[in-house]
Amino acid sequence: MNNKITIIEGPTPVFERLSGDSEHREELNWAVGILEGPYLYDTFLTTLRTFDSNKLLERCKTAWEAGQTMFLEYKDEVGLRKEDPIIAARALTVEEGDMLLLWVRREIDSEHASDFVDFDDLED
Repeated sequence: MNNKITIIEGPTPVFERLSGDSEHREELNWAVGILEGPYLYDTFLTTLRTFDSNKLLERCKTAWEAGQTMFLEYKDEVGLRKEDPIIAARALTVEEGDMLLLWVRREIDSEHASDFVDFDDLED
């Protein structure tokens, strides 16, 4: 099964961090609660221009219905391939063409790791 959306050309996607950010409106932060668990992840929103956003959305739905994880594959700023699990998607059609909104899960980077408290390290 094809469980990847691959960005073939163009710049690295811009990821807008959502989790733990009090400046964002509540309607953008809904996906944060999905990711509660034992591992530290951030939730990011990215917007992609596509030729057929509804077809990509259907691929996501098909993978999720089959119990598989859908991934966004892209190249980072230095050209290394990266994959992030997609947790939600929405297709839009605007004047400029089709757009795909993707909410992805990314590991906590060292810059934001200090935002979280490790209760195992705290003394009584």
